[in-house]
Amino acid sequence: MAFSNHLPISETLGTFVGVAGFDWLTEGNAEPEKALIAALVVGIAVAGLRHLRHAKNRH
Repeated sequence: MAFSNHLPISETLGTFVGVAGFDWLTEGNAEPEKALIAALVVGIAVAGLRHLRHAKNRH
């Protein structure tokens, strides 16, 4: 299985759109920097959890 199959693209994009949309609805303007940081954190966390789960299932 290729490495790209484990990348959390949809989770990262969903988090970015969700945070930016929430900021826009509550504050009247979107802060893409804050949304990007949140999306990267979520993407890294999901990728790490997938890696750990895959490594655990191999043994």
